[in-house]
Amino acid sequence: MINYFTGQGSASFSDKEFAQFLNISRRSLFECFNILVILNESDIITNVILEEQKEELDHLSRRITNFRRTLIDKK
Repeated sequence: MINYFTGQGSASFSDKEFAQFLNISRRSLFECFNILVILNESDIITNVILEEQKEELDHLSRRITNFRRTLIDKK
């Protein structure tokens, strides 16, 4: 697999390893959402911002999940 990504996942040598990196990335999105909820409950961000960011995180999560699925299903 040729990996055009930079950063933490760029050292992956196999689809299986990269799929694991994508799984970690997806879990990190959930951590981001939890932080947003705390910021909202602390009145640091508004409900509107929370919802906008939640939608964006959901979109990214779905893209990561689908990309990971293509790597796993290639076999």
